[in-house]
Amino acid sequence: MKILCIIHYEIDPSQRDGFKQYAENWGRIIPRCGGRLIGYYLPYEGTNYVGWGMIGFDSLAAYEQYKARLKEDADLTREDATVASKRLKEMLAFTELVDRWYAQMLNVPRPRLMALVKLGEKIAGLLPMGRSK
Repeated sequence: MKILCIIHYEIDPSQRDGFKQYAENWGRIIPRCGGRLIGYYLPYEGTNYVGWGMIGFDSLAAYEQYKARLKEDADLTREDATVASKRLKEMLAFTELVDRWYAQMLNVPRPRLMALVKLGEKIAGLLPMGRSK
């Protein structure tokens, strides 16, 4: 798998069961259209208004074929397919950016990388969403 699309969802905390149903529905559609479903995830504890979906593709061509198949899938309305394609396109741009960053980080000496990770942890702790309750 060369491309991993990570889709971030903001969900109504009272609709977690609805998200689970959504994930089950897409769990049938994604493989049928050529994507490799890694999974849908909800936090076990802590933040309760987010969810994630992860879909893998072997190549950019496989991703493009997946988008085309989504538009033709009988279980999706045209609106569903358009929204899904738009979200995947946005995530692909992010994924390509992360892949370039990752390739650069492989060349950073380990001691410096660990110092950057520790700095990132400190910065995250200063952010409202990074604080433990």
